[in-house]
Amino acid sequence: MGEAFSNELAEAQVERFALLAEELGEAVQIIGKILRHGANSYHPNDADEVPNKELLVKELGDIQFAVELLCATHDIDEALIEWYRVEKIKKVEQYLHHQEYAMKLYRRRWPYSAPKAESEPSSERREG
Repeated sequence: MGEAFSNELAEAQVERFALLAEELGEAVQIIGKILRHGANSYHPNDADEVPNKELLVKELGDIQFAVELLCATHDIDEALIEWYRVEKIKKVEQYLHHQEYAMKLYRRRWPYSAPKAESEPSSERREG
C-alpha cells in the first residue's frame, strides 16, 4: 500500500482554510440570490427584511477577516495577493464591457503601480 496522505497542515491551519472556504461559499450563495431575485430583495420569511446586498456585504467582511487571518499567520503572502490583484486588473480590464465608469472610480480609490520584483511569484507559481 502507498503512504498515507497528509496535507501537511496543522489543525489550526486547516481551521483557517475551512473558515475561508465556508465564507466564500456563503458569498457565492448570496450572489446567486442577487442574480435570481435582485440586490434589494430579501427572504420572505426574514422579519428584519435584510436585503441581499447587505447580506453580501456582511459575507464579504467575513471573507476579508478570513483572508487577513491567513495573512497574519503567514499561511498566505499578503504581498502576493497584491501582486495578483494588479495582474488581474491588467488581464481583465480589456474584457469588461460595461465597467468604464466603475474602473475610473476604482483607480481613484485603489491606485496601483507596477508590482515590485520582490513580490512577484516565481515563474513556476505563475504557470501553475
